[in-house]
Amino acid sequence: MTKTLRPKTALVHGGTMRSQFGETSEALFLTSGYVYETMEAAVKRFTNEEPGFIYSRFANPTIRMFEERMTLLEGAGDARATATGMAAVTAALLCCLKSGDHVLSSQALFGSCRFVIEELLPRYGITSTLVDGRDLKAWKAAIRPNTKIVFLESPSNPTLEIIDVRAVADIAHSVGALLMVDNVFATPILQRPLELGADIVVYSATKHIDGQGRCLGGVILSSKEWIADNLHNFMRQTGPSISPFNAWVMLKSLETLDLRVREHSRNAEAVANFLETHPKIARVLYPTLASHPQHKLAMSQMNMGGGIVAFDVAGGQAGTFRFANALKVIKISNNLGDSKSLITHPATTTHQRLTEEQRAEVGINAGTVRLSVGLEDVQDLIEDLNAALIHA
Repeated sequence: MTKTLRPKTALVHGGTMRSQFGETSEALFLTSGYVYETMEAAVKRFTNEEPGFIYSRFANPTIRMFEERMTLLEGAGDARATATGMAAVTAALLCCLKSGDHVLSSQALFGSCRFVIEELLPRYGITSTLVDGRDLKAWKAAIRPNTKIVFLESPSNPTLEIIDVRAVADIAHSVGALLMVDNVFATPILQRPLELGADIVVYSATKHIDGQGRCLGGVILSSKEWIADNLHNFMRQTGPSISPFNAWVMLKSLETLDLRVREHSRNAEAVANFLETHPKIARVLYPTLASHPQHKLAMSQMNMGGGIVAFDVAGGQAGTFRFANALKVIKISNNLGDSKSLITHPATTTHQRLTEEQRAEVGINAGTVRLSVGLEDVQDLIEDLNAALIHA
């Protein structure tokens, strides 16, 4: 399939490989192994003298279709799919780091990402530094000659901090480091980090890519050379691979990703506008609101605001819990990017392992909630929020 396809078309047709049966829907190759006609053929497969599949931990036709479609959408050289989003983050870091290397990261991260950066990597002699990602001077001051990876989320989880990807890419490249961006909140529909100077992009495909809360998965995208030199053999030997079934579900979901993400964004913007005027809401964070601290930067990097709204309920944790417990349409869950609207309390769930001081540094307080706005009628969502806020 030509690489000149526009994104909406690539989401439907990109990467498709048809079997001899000529199926219209991508085939699900639910197999762990492959048969060789001769022993000599097996030798050639294992020595890369002959193309073909060897074992589904290494590669699988269904998984490969998903990877190639993501590659077309992201504008990357190549991709590898993983079992989860955190498997993608961890594999992308460990495959190219060694003892003595340094990782520089923004401090506003998903809780599990902070664990990997702050606690896991140092066990292997890989040091790390966390900075306020909004402060370019902080990035410049913390970069070291042995910095190999610079890592960030933009927008961040859960307070939607926006980081200047182009500027941080320049800082990383000044010492020969690579910039790795977790682009989960924006998705490749609303933001393309590689075009902004990033070198590696990671996703939890569990979120918007699946979009219906069914399957776990992750994706790592970069240049063909970086994948071949760093990630390919790491994946082959350590095995954080996605299952063929989950990859097939993701493939089918990609067909509607553009439609869903844009509707998520329209609904989220309407909800954010409603919340900003409500007397029981102390703060609303959403990229397209003029009140967002990095509004102009967000709109220079993203083409819509995305499906996540963060806000603070007046009345602290008790008031926030009363409000959330009173919701009828919106459900309490720590997942996001689902067709159903989901709400969570980061201080006691996704970021509960951080100290109160660390949470404060990234803007999480006792009244902060993260709302993943779904595909319901937005007026039903607004009415649900308005009725529940009476209890805050």
